[in-house]
Amino acid sequence: MNGANKAMEPRVHGVREPAHPFSGIESSMHGLTVPSAKMCGEDGLAASSFSRRSFVRLAGLAGASFAFFGPLALSGCAADPNVLRVGTKIDVPGFGFQNPETGNIDGLEVDIARELARRIKGDPNALKVTGVNVTTRGAMLDNGTLDATLATFTITEARKKSYNFSRPYYTDHIGVLVKRSSGITDLAGLDGKTVGVALSATTRDKLTAAGDEIGIHMKFAEYSTYPEIKIALVTGRVDAFSVDRSILNGYVDDSTMLLDAQFAPQEYGVATKKSNTQLADQIDAAIAAMQDDGTLTALQERWGLSTEAPGADGSEGGASHA
Repeated sequence: MNGANKAMEPRVHGVREPAHPFSGIESSMHGLTVPSAKMCGEDGLAASSFSRRSFVRLAGLAGASFAFFGPLALSGCAADPNVLRVGTKIDVPGFGFQNPETGNIDGLEVDIARELARRIKGDPNALKVTGVNVTTRGAMLDNGTLDATLATFTITEARKKSYNFSRPYYTDHIGVLVKRSSGITDLAGLDGKTVGVALSATTRDKLTAAGDEIGIHMKFAEYSTYPEIKIALVTGRVDAFSVDRSILNGYVDDSTMLLDAQFAPQEYGVATKKSNTQLADQIDAAIAAMQDDGTLTALQERWGLSTEAPGADGSEGGASHA
């Protein structure tokens, strides 16, 4: 667990950042039942293998530890060619969120994964979902734990060198969440402030570029999960929380607000291992069909998510994304 704790501490650029609120996670988790390899082949979501009691305790840790148990649950399992193994977020309401009452993971990306399983494997239930975050979604493709990830994974030219991406299934823009009491009302108000962002996300570079355009400078603190950033905002360790606006909508409460500013379109694609071109082609074709027959629009409406029409210009795999 010591290695896990170390990996979860925020990387900070331009500011000294104390250890995050979950630094005591090791002692807090004594008594939790960790799923074992014998669960391989059991029906249902991998993420639902925890007992209700264990999940509630994990939820109390704001989901910070789940990504480490997901791989453990599947470790040593031989891949079933009849099952699509997909990684989704568990901390993004509307896209992939684990209900603390039922333990189920629900959202747009889970529904898309189920539809992919139906179209590729012939059965929407031929699906195993594992929770991932920004630091594990790529690694679990690399080590063969997952076949694909639908995890608000923005398509970039740099990332396409490491993974295959389908054409985009959702387009968002970067936004900024602040405390109502902060006095920050626009992007210019972030000058000299510390902004919390996700590890390895595109947000930091995009926000820096937007700041350069208006002559302001920001500092950044990077975290492994979105709940950690929200806690950092509420406790005053960062002055703002920046990620895609649709993600931020799930973290707005009476004490916080979204700035009107939005910038840098973010196209989400389904990622697969670079060598798995056959599955990549199947997924891209399925996403194209879902776009053409209205399935994507229907699923977005189901979850209250509006979007620019993905791939409307005929582009594939997010090629138009800088």
